[in-house]
Amino acid sequence: MDSPALLASLALLGYAAFYIIACAIFPFGHCRRCKGTAKLYSPVSRKSFRLCPCCEGTGRRVRIGRRVYEYLRGEH
Repeated sequence: MDSPALLASLALLGYAAFYIIACAIFPFGHCRRCKGTAKLYSPVSRKSFRLCPCCEGTGRRVRIGRRVYEYLRGEH
């Protein structure tokens, strides 16, 4: 009775619901470039650093799901 396609679609819907809830509760994630440290170190000495230009020194970025939510909310 249980087909693999039905189980896969239910798993996909469950994951999507979890991701939507996670984006609503935690809209920010770690910056991918600096890995949340907000600093980029020199590849030569590893002592000097500068602030990450992607996250502007915060170490955080807005998740993609939250960006989509804000866009759809603005369209309404």
